[in-house]
Amino acid sequence: MNRACQILDLLKQHYPDAKCSLDYQTPVQLLVATILSAQCTDERVNRVTPALFARFPDAESLARADIEELETLIYSTGFYRHKAKNIQGACRRLMAEFGGEVPQTMAELLTLPGVARKTANVVLANAYDIIQGVTVDTHVKRLSGRLGLTKETDPIKIEKDLMKVLPQKDWEKFSISIIYHGRAICKARKPDCPSCPVAHLCPTSPF
Repeated sequence: MNRACQILDLLKQHYPDAKCSLDYQTPVQLLVATILSAQCTDERVNRVTPALFARFPDAESLARADIEELETLIYSTGFYRHKAKNIQGACRRLMAEFGGEVPQTMAELLTLPGVARKTANVVLANAYDIIQGVTVDTHVKRLSGRLGLTKETDPIKIEKDLMKVLPQKDWEKFSISIIYHGRAICKARKPDCPSCPVAHLCPTSPF
């Protein structure tokens, strides 16, 4: 078993209930929540989406939404004008090209405004149980470097490195476990190495 798989096994034991932290009821809602999560915490997104989805529950209503009302509802997630434009643009494309449903392929998802591989991976894995890549967010980027699993800084190159050393079935589980670990122990400013279950496998740990 390679070191990446050893790390994953230990993290799965440490975070057995780890799952996508965004609240949603449909693939469209997960898509929207993931777009909102850019440069914003999932906790903050989950405080915003109940009112948002009560007012605009699906692609059709979001496509027709008054853009200023949409901006107001998502204001606290940051970059609200850009996010509102992307959400509405994506939902209009869903209505025009996909019958109001979120497509189930990476190529089709990447045609939607505001959707890059990170968002597409989250939606495919969690809405459809389709694993096509590794979700690389800020935690995965930081920890993959600290753990010596990549020397890259570009998310797409990091994703390629991780896909080489992890079995495909575990790609999303790795991302979610790493995200939990980044929030709880391996924090950006002060990692808690003494409490880390993978410290002995980490080249940057003093333990």
